[in-house]
Amino acid sequence: MHASHTDSELIRAYRKGQDRAFETLLNRYQQGVFSKIHFVVRDEEIANDLFQDVWIKVVQILKTGRYVEEGKFGPWIMRIAHNAAIDHFRRNRKRRMVRPTDEFDIFDTLSNDAPSAEDRLVEDEILSELRQLIPSLPEEQQQVIQMRLTHNLSFKEIAEETEVSINTALGRMRYALINLRKMVEDQNLTLTPR
Repeated sequence: MHASHTDSELIRAYRKGQDRAFETLLNRYQQGVFSKIHFVVRDEEIANDLFQDVWIKVVQILKTGRYVEEGKFGPWIMRIAHNAAIDHFRRNRKRRMVRPTDEFDIFDTLSNDAPSAEDRLVEDEILSELRQLIPSLPEEQQQVIQMRLTHNLSFKEIAEETEVSINTALGRMRYALINLRKMVEDQNLTLTPR
């Protein structure tokens, strides 16, 4: 298939068994998809694995006819790539400490000093309770929390990755923390060692 064909034409051709149509789609979007994933995960090996996963998922969706053609293949595949990178972070969370500031006081109960085994158990329990609350937040707030606290991205990086202004990213974090504090209060959770 020729590179001048539209995405819609290529998808229809691929569904009819023309594998070259898929090659054209792959060539058209591979750099953007890889860059999107690599920007989030910042590890080439992981980015390559996720890149393959994304294209496998795309093939499965196209082959089973679940893709709804709306002329938006590019944004659709970029969303799949973005979600794959974020899902990777969710699956492979690493405990990281937040820089102490007034905005992050809900997390200040976690200490950076060399903790005892008991301290680590308490800290794990606190983190577990907070993690259980995060899915209750709106998706945009969950995303900012994950990127900031789990992956230690700057607000500039978060803004670039989510394609919003820095002020919007900061606002989402602020509201996420306000909502978390409210949930902690409403559920009478204790976020300090008992």
